[in-house]
Amino acid sequence: MPFLTAPPTALDYFTSLVQDDDHFPLLEAAASLAQDEYPDLDIQQVLGDVDQLQARLRRRISADAPQLQRLRALAQFFYRDMGFGGNVNDYHDPDNSYLNVVLRTRRGIPVSLAVLWLELAQGLGLNVCGVGFPGNFMVKASLAQGQVVIDPFTGQSLSREELLERLEPFQRAQGLTGENEIPLGLYLQPCPPRDIVARMLRNLKEIHRTAEDWPRLLAVQERLVRLLPDAHEELRDRGLVLAELGQLNRAADDLGSYLIKEPTAIDHTAIRARWLELMG
Repeated sequence: MPFLTAPPTALDYFTSLVQDDDHFPLLEAAASLAQDEYPDLDIQQVLGDVDQLQARLRRRISADAPQLQRLRALAQFFYRDMGFGGNVNDYHDPDNSYLNVVLRTRRGIPVSLAVLWLELAQGLGLNVCGVGFPGNFMVKASLAQGQVVIDPFTGQSLSREELLERLEPFQRAQGLTGENEIPLGLYLQPCPPRDIVARMLRNLKEIHRTAEDWPRLLAVQERLVRLLPDAHEELRDRGLVLAELGQLNRAADDLGSYLIKEPTAIDHTAIRARWLELMG
């Protein structure tokens, strides 16, 4: 008699998607984040909806259209015709990070809008990437004429002066002025797909932590631990959430592992004290 195996969980599915950096399916991995909130979500339907947008867009552009014309057509289609844009009325709504909702409402935050924009741009053959710019995720297109940096929240192309103006408060707060100033180009490096998904999860993490919504925060932490196995602070944070939820044995295991992996961490003493409490 064959053994019956449990179907894969949403976390198992996510883990399978993020195993390999060389074949990292950004759109699918980003879409799967919504399964924690919408467990009956059909991810293939989400991918199909994006494919339909892609087909509509490509019908508007001739096969031999130059890159700049393609980029302009994408901006017209995405922001004006389809009406995508930033959710200025409720920026911290978790739904802004769920692509199934963003596709329905046409509202999101910079990084979720960027994921959709990047998928459409790549479908047009454009050389584009995400940019982990401080404070506001950006997208960048490399054209024969030069680089174009776009704020996905508004669709606005930003000049060098505008980028420096946005960067100035961050640099000042970090003491990166004068001889310590970092060149603008270093802030415009491509953001790998894994880091884009991590940024989406950390946005959700901050929302749920602020609300002290421990069950939802735990779901996010489970994904972060799978996505970033070398980011030991995520293991620590999962342990702290588990402690809030009364799962003391698992919490102690996570904090104990963190202490072993990060023996010189600045919070080592505080986390060791918490671990000793959990060990009773």
